[in-house]
Amino acid sequence: MPAAFPNPTPSLPSPALLQALLAPVREGLLLFTDDDSVILANPAVEALLATGPASGAGPAQRLRALLPPDAMAVARREGQWSGSLVMGEAVVTAQLYHHRDQGAGYYLGLFRRVEGQEDYERELQQRHAELRQAYLRLNGAQEKLLQSEKMASIGQLAAGVAHEINNPIGYVHSNLGSLQEYLRSLFTVIEAYERALRAPDPKTLIPEIDDIRDRLDIDFISRDLPQLMAESREGIERVTRIVRDLKDFSYSGRDESWKLVDLHSGLESTINIIWNELKYKVELHREFGQLPLVECLPSELNQVYMNLLLNAGHAIAERGVITVRTGVEGEHVWVEFQDSGGGISPELRQRIFDPFFTTKPVGSGTGLGLSISYSIINKHNGRIDLDSTPGVGSTFRIVLPIKQPR
Repeated sequence: MPAAFPNPTPSLPSPALLQALLAPVREGLLLFTDDDSVILANPAVEALLATGPASGAGPAQRLRALLPPDAMAVARREGQWSGSLVMGEAVVTAQLYHHRDQGAGYYLGLFRRVEGQEDYERELQQRHAELRQAYLRLNGAQEKLLQSEKMASIGQLAAGVAHEINNPIGYVHSNLGSLQEYLRSLFTVIEAYERALRAPDPKTLIPEIDDIRDRLDIDFISRDLPQLMAESREGIERVTRIVRDLKDFSYSGRDESWKLVDLHSGLESTINIIWNELKYKVELHREFGQLPLVECLPSELNQVYMNLLLNAGHAIAERGVITVRTGVEGEHVWVEFQDSGGGISPELRQRIFDPFFTTKPVGSGTGLGLSISYSIINKHNGRIDLDSTPGVGSTFRIVLPIKQPR
């Protein structure tokens, strides 16, 4: 049996050997640590980095000056980053890899100069495709976030909407009970008249008919019946209006197109939906001006109105006033929501439009309402202005173009 010979362990190549092997490589290679200590750099990367900023610094520092601010953080978090860099007059594709070993971090950078018009165009097309995919993902996430916040808001208002619907349904149900009694009384009188018509001498039954009319209070029924029917019709119309407003408000807007609409109609439907949240502590004033039809996405603007009205209501501790104003300034219209609440301190005003920032207790606010409202108004090429005085109240003004720029 032949003797077993162990495989010899190969020794690691020396840095000088690695430098010699990498010298003819046209792609740049840079290996360095988290503290910018360079382990390996071939001549190609030295030549590329020599044309960049901070030319007096080491290769790792010069590379940091060329990379986007988040490139190294992405490489640490995800293990790699890729992109394009401008080094002097050259466009360079860059891949940056990160690895941790025994508590130390190492970066490996690979760089290839884009040469020739075809390579340059191919690189541009690839980056354009990547940017488009990122945009589509971001846009999809924004739509989902918008719809999620809208439905969460409707969920919070569901009890109030149910209460608003129950009130008219309650008195319509009661009126139907009264109507049933009225019809029974009227049919009794009709039957008495029919018996009188069939009698040989109808006049003899007139006292009986009069007695029935008095006992059933037919005169009152004749006066109350039209009022009862009008009240029931009003209740049904109120329920129909609430359901229609809720349906319009909850529409996702994915296929909604830009259209010319009356902003006052959207304001009224939004107030109608959320009124149960406000009516117990808020006195609402309307100071509407004459507005032209405005080109917008009405369902998204309705959500902005709801967010601002609910925030105004939450800013009022016990009793207060909310004033909704509208007006026109040149080629723009404005909608203003003023409350008599506690106001917003100067240090908080800089953060109120930040996503997930909220001053409400934990569990009672998502911190997305104003952020989404800001995005919607920005999408409409408008702006939101804030004027607030602590202890006096706040005023949010939405400014929108009448016609969207083409």
